[in-house]
Amino acid sequence: MKLQRKNRLRATALGALAVSGALVLTACGSDDNTESTGSGDKTAAAASNIKCDDAKGQVLAAGSSAQKNAMDLWVKNFQQACSGVEINYQPIGSGGGITKFTQGQVAFAGSDSALKPEEVTASEKICKGGKGINLPMVGGPVAIGFNVPGVDSLVLDAQTLAKIFDSKIKKWDDKAIADLNPDAKLPSTAIQAFHRSDESGTTQNLNKYLKAAAPAEWNYDDSSKSWEAKGGQAASGSSGVASSVKDTEGAIGYFELSYATASDLTTVKVDTGAGDPVEATTENASKAIAAAKVKGTGNDLALELDYATKAEGAYPIILVTYEIACDKGNKAETLPSVKAFLNYTVSDEGQKVLSEAGYAPLPTEIAAKVREIVPTLS
Repeated sequence: MKLQRKNRLRATALGALAVSGALVLTACGSDDNTESTGSGDKTAAAASNIKCDDAKGQVLAAGSSAQKNAMDLWVKNFQQACSGVEINYQPIGSGGGITKFTQGQVAFAGSDSALKPEEVTASEKICKGGKGINLPMVGGPVAIGFNVPGVDSLVLDAQTLAKIFDSKIKKWDDKAIADLNPDAKLPSTAIQAFHRSDESGTTQNLNKYLKAAAPAEWNYDDSSKSWEAKGGQAASGSSGVASSVKDTEGAIGYFELSYATASDLTTVKVDTGAGDPVEATTENASKAIAAAKVKGTGNDLALELDYATKAEGAYPIILVTYEIACDKGNKAETLPSVKAFLNYTVSDEGQKVLSEAGYAPLPTEIAAKVREIVPTLS
């Protein structure tokens, strides 16, 4: 009896361990997590390098769903290292996050696009004596995922993508698509294009790419976070778009690479005019993000990205997610925790976990500037 009881306890423990491993895989949003999941020792080592300072209590934050999978990893590691503090991040979309920030409902917001001038002005009412600033924190490719039975590789260029998302190309065997994919057996299936229903920085970055690379075909406001093109079907959040594409034959949609990986979706290779079509990978996105220039002034690090790049191996549909916080006038009760958390996310340790979740770490020079600014928040 004692032996049976020991065996039952051992089986229970092993089952709990398996569930724990599955949760880690889910949080990472990636099929390839060999480094992050084999790794109680690695996680513990990373946690031991996190400086908690005076972090305590609950911090409310909201915004970009693009960074959700990265934020899940950061929060998990930070809270493991810093007991007594809770980072509650709601992935409601960039527009929703900025609204909550300018209304004083959250300590910081995540946005895939920098604050507009009117949003900076609105933030001054909340940031007493200061204003909201843009702190780049995570980058990555906006992948174009598709679900076309019998087609496991697809090349599209900016002009063709613009016509697809504007409902001007309606069948998968359209000549424009066929010319770019001479070896593919394209069906006559109707194209089901999905876009975001909520205000989204991911939408804005796709707009910016299409406007920069296919200006004649894309006649919409590239500063808008809302979808303005004709037709198509809407879904909420990047997860909603990815799920819709996965469940719909003939579908195509846009979302961050981690969502494509999690949903096991094949992604489009983009013909930029370079030697070879470019795949949506963190490495290829990093090549494009590395060319970004700071256009913000003072402690504001808003970036200018080159969406029309033709550099070899540079994936052009990219985004950088900013954490938006007050440079001055932060709430005293949450300021220590916000600074400690952002210090971790921009640290070497915080940036290293990004590639495990399908994101691109910040270029070294930009990360260094963010590390200088975060400690000065007051």
